[in-house]
Amino acid sequence: MRYFLLLTLSVLYCLPSNAQSKKFGLQDFYTYNSELEYTVDSIYQTLSVKQRVAQMIISSAGELGKPMSTVKKLTENDAIGGVVFLKGSKKTHTESIHTLNQISSKNGTLPLLFSMDAEPSLFASRIKGAKDVGKTIDIKTEEQSDAVVNTINTELREIGVHHNYAPVLDISASNEAIKSRSYGSDKDAVITLANQFIKCTQAGGVIATAKHFPGHGLVKGDTHKQSVYIDGPLQEVDNYKKIIEDGVLSIMIAHITIQNNKKYGTDGLPSSCSRKIITGLLKEEMGFKGIIISDALNIMKAVTILDNAPLLASKAGCDLILMPQNENATINAILSEMKTNPAYKKQVVQSVKKILRLKVCGGVI
Repeated sequence: MRYFLLLTLSVLYCLPSNAQSKKFGLQDFYTYNSELEYTVDSIYQTLSVKQRVAQMIISSAGELGKPMSTVKKLTENDAIGGVVFLKGSKKTHTESIHTLNQISSKNGTLPLLFSMDAEPSLFASRIKGAKDVGKTIDIKTEEQSDAVVNTINTELREIGVHHNYAPVLDISASNEAIKSRSYGSDKDAVITLANQFIKCTQAGGVIATAKHFPGHGLVKGDTHKQSVYIDGPLQEVDNYKKIIEDGVLSIMIAHITIQNNKKYGTDGLPSSCSRKIITGLLKEEMGFKGIIISDALNIMKAVTILDNAPLLASKAGCDLILMPQNENATINAILSEMKTNPAYKKQVVQSVKKILRLKVCGGVI
């Protein structure tokens, strides 16, 4: 099986970067293309069941992430599908990505999907020494947004990052966790500016992520520290309708619990682990066909209090499992569930193929 994977990758690696970009691009993700379908299926068939599940796992690196020695070992063992880079210098991030790419190439395994929380307000802290693009709250026009995105995209592409966990679609700037990361309290302005950020990001070859579904702006508290509740109606869900229509490629799910809502109450679970919110609302009602990623699962108190939260997030409908505390244990839990749950096994297959499709369209493979 590894021989066929090496053969497939050798053909893809032989293509110059410009040829790869002409073959498939991010704009092809939502478009039916028989050649793209064949490419994704061909790659999928080269992978073992464990390797397929590993595609769903995003580990962390950087000063606030896991030690590089740990991430290298996970890569060598083909136990992750990607890495999110937290705080660090451009030089360190670039060197780390180069090292991990070398490991994947040497092993003949699929390249990793590299991501970062490169929101305007967090950009300078994620890449120390990068140009300060100001705070999200200070972006007032589409032209200003485009200038900010072009700076961010340039830095990300130079480092080797494919996936930006931005922009924030939350309405209010007064929430403890969001603050200046929001575009403000004017709903229409938030939607317009976030949508422009997404379009410009993806036009520049970087995957954008709208967050934090179903809405983190009009709540009290910080999910990093405690359980946080939407009490009553979902006031921010409509923000996502236009974003989805216009082709956002990924959406991040918040660890927010919903109560006093007959239709969307989450029965004490955070939204990131609620099938009612992810599969029922986002996928089925709102028609989102892109990549769904959980918020971080390693330190946020709203979710670490649960047993096996990564498996719950996957069963709820998340395609990418962000920063589980134990990557190998998460893979084993998913594999075990697949053996006794045919419907879930089918869902995992769909998630993995979506991820591979994203990697192909994003130029990762």
